Amino acid sequence: MTKNSSHSTTSATDLITRLSALHPDLAILGPDDLAGRHPGEHPGNFDAGVMAQPGSAEAAAALVSWCAAHGVGVVPQGGLTGLVGGNVSHAGEVILSSQRLNRILSIEPEEMTATVEAGVTLEALQQALKPLGLATGIDLGSRGSATIGGMISTNAGGILAFRNGVMRHQILGLEAVLPSGELFSDLTRVVKVSAGPDLKHLFIGGEGAFGFVTRAVLKIEPERPHRATAMIGVPDAMTALRVVRHFRGLPAVTLEAAEMMWPRYIRDHARQKNVELDWLEETASALLIEISAEDIDTAKLAIETGLEALWEPLGLQGGIVAQSLAQATRLWDLREDSGFYYAEIPDAASFDISVPPTFLDDYVGGLQARLRKVDPAYEAYVYGHIADGNLHLTLIKRGPLVGTELRLVEEAVYTGVADAGGSFSAEHGVGLEKKFGYERFMSREKQALARTLKQALDPKGIFNRGKVPF
Repeated sequence: MTKNSSHSTTSATDLITRLSALHPDLAILGPDDLAGRHPGEHPGNFDAGVMAQPGSAEAAAALVSWCAAHGVGVVPQGGLTGLVGGNVSHAGEVILSSQRLNRILSIEPEEMTATVEAGVTLEALQQALKPLGLATGIDLGSRGSATIGGMISTNAGGILAFRNGVMRHQILGLEAVLPSGELFSDLTRVVKVSAGPDLKHLFIGGEGAFGFVTRAVLKIEPERPHRATAMIGVPDAMTALRVVRHFRGLPAVTLEAAEMMWPRYIRDHARQKNVELDWLEETASALLIEISAEDIDTAKLAIETGLEALWEPLGLQGGIVAQSLAQATRLWDLREDSGFYYAEIPDAASFDISVPPTFLDDYVGGLQARLRKVDPAYEAYVYGHIADGNLHLTLIKRGPLVGTELRLVEEAVYTGVADAGGSFSAEHGVGLEKKFGYERFMSREKQALARTLKQALDPKGIFNRGKVPF
């Protein structure tokens, strides 16, 4: 791939001077401006020292056109919530931030669409929809920081994926600046389009390799505010799936969430937060479910009668139905504050895989055995989105892992995933940290095709250098 070497010799001061004159709607920040900002989930996100913040697609296009002409690398950034190093930048590159592209352009309740700029956070869109009785079809714990553009870039998943699909299924149309500086605009607002290849999918899950998303049209749905929440003890994932199936099949009820936490995770987290779990059997995993109905009484009755009917047939191992919003929030905190362990095991190695849900028990059992072959003391925190088979795994060991030890742990985590029909990365992307998984467990044909597309769209390799596709 052709790369202009001038990017490595251009100082931050020179870049700032040149970029500042490109477009009146382009704000340029330098090292001093970035010094006081939190870099997000990776300390290297601001290492470029130069950030461009366009206020329009035209300003972004002007910036990218200049970078393409001068061989300067571009690192797209959104809310900086990425967990795999996809936002890391280096000296001589320019960060292209969506922070100023933060307008909700339209909400169409009759057609159930919203058109937004890429820098709008998920929570900001949710708050704008709420007074209209509407909601996004996707939700995740980092909603306050995660931007729509960033979620598109990583094909974000979250807690509603089992019902609504991932970000790919929420996007009707989008606009993006190509690595050439040209503007790709396909702001379709309809579901039915059968007019050749759907090229917007290059940018959904592309991790900034093929362009910088500036606007998007999303599907929205009715809000269902009347909710009931319960946490249930289950002996295994298959039992949890049977609970999920029961509540998905009830009339006049919608299953909103189904999250499972294996024993070590739920016990350690509850202990840290002083949450009493005397109702949960010692070896049980915890299944957190939430349902909605036309009113709160209907929702609570459905969850209570449903659990009563399932209790003995499924051998449930304890349970609690939240009696207030505050209690439901405390239960949800045990799932959504999933980084509780970093205080005691900083830089712990974490992974994000997906397997078919019916394979979960085999996978988790095999994982623990494979980890102990690497080191008899190894164990993992396991939790995730039970209904779609997405697991988050964290090695209970101070990190970072390096060299041979890291490779052995990655082999232990990823082995069997692809063969079962799953993915080594479910919703976090590839970035820098999952490079081994991509090269070792992604098919050679897929890797080759991705490189062909990259070469066609970005022959100078200026967008997100050194990241997927490698």
